[in-house]
Amino acid sequence: MKWKSLLPALLLLSPAVLDAQIKRPWIPFEDFSFRKDTVSIVLVGDLMMHGPQSRDAFRVYSLSHPGADSYNHDHYDFTTFLMHVKDRIEAADLAIGNLEFTLAGPPFTGYPSFSAPDSYPEYITSCGFDVLVTANNHILDKGSEGLRRTIRTYDRLEARHNVVYTGISASKAEDEARYPVFVIVKGLKIAILNFTYGTNSGGTSLWPKVNLMRREDISRALARAKAGHPDIIMAIPHWGVEYQHRHNQEQGEMARWLARNGVDVIVGHHPHVVQDIEILEVTDEDGQVREVPVVYSLGNAVSNQNDLPARLEALVRIDIAVHGTQHKVIPAPEVTFLWCTKPGMVERSYSVLPVKDYLDRQDAWKVKEDYTNMVNTYRQVKQKTGIKD
Repeated sequence: MKWKSLLPALLLLSPAVLDAQIKRPWIPFEDFSFRKDTVSIVLVGDLMMHGPQSRDAFRVYSLSHPGADSYNHDHYDFTTFLMHVKDRIEAADLAIGNLEFTLAGPPFTGYPSFSAPDSYPEYITSCGFDVLVTANNHILDKGSEGLRRTIRTYDRLEARHNVVYTGISASKAEDEARYPVFVIVKGLKIAILNFTYGTNSGGTSLWPKVNLMRREDISRALARAKAGHPDIIMAIPHWGVEYQHRHNQEQGEMARWLARNGVDVIVGHHPHVVQDIEILEVTDEDGQVREVPVVYSLGNAVSNQNDLPARLEALVRIDIAVHGTQHKVIPAPEVTFLWCTKPGMVERSYSVLPVKDYLDRQDAWKVKEDYTNMVNTYRQVKQKTGIKD
């Protein structure tokens, strides 16, 4: 079982403000001077809910439940979606997923205006995710009221499970508590910032809020992070140009700015395809040189996208070596390429496969052409990104 504590920035606020917040348990620091361990952080790409995905999940549920109601959040079966990568997610000390949809209620809709059943993030959490990042261009697809319902639903999810979300907030006090969020894993305190380049639809007021990729806002969040004295600061931006396998100038400049301002790890989303990885060297004020890994885009995790490069995605593992009171981010992330299969290709519904585990498993495919698609796309994306797995 993972041993961690979810620690929002509530500790930095006054008692009066604290009373208005959601309080989550945390474990005070002890004497960790004799620690010797490795903390593993696993992240996957965009967890989507296109219309065909929700319709197929309803179809699968209906096979064993005649008379199922498509407006009922619980009448959807997502079992196969992550079944082949669940072990990797659960094995991580900390697992982070990007949920690119709203929870605005039925009727459930896909692109271009997403609203997923509430049972979908429940399923995602059951697969071992600890932190849900939600700042993305689709989070306001159903307007401010849809975002309010999304926040209420994630609040309930937090209350029932040891999971925390970030990227959106209902009020100024909540914004200060969630931007960043803190987690403690094996005694290591990690601050997580999540923000997006923009949204497809605008809100009608300041609250509820989506964290945007504005340096002034990010600077305030970084100040709150540093005031919490974390060991590691991680940024998870939603950025870049869709379907491009190399990061652009804006991403590179923002990554360098984040690194210079104290961020230790950067993992991005949005392009829907895997992008390259870069290791930045940053000299701190004390003259110490830090190596900051930047994974520009993980691509999708589960989706109904048809372009083959959008079905080849990545799971990345970041390791942090801990020795006594010292810690160091291992600069070379470990990448596992994944392939998203569609209903009837391998499993009865959508399912994500670790590519290397299936390179010699052509017999697992009911649709042999898709095996060939996986192998060819895997080779092409590795060549375009320069990533070695």
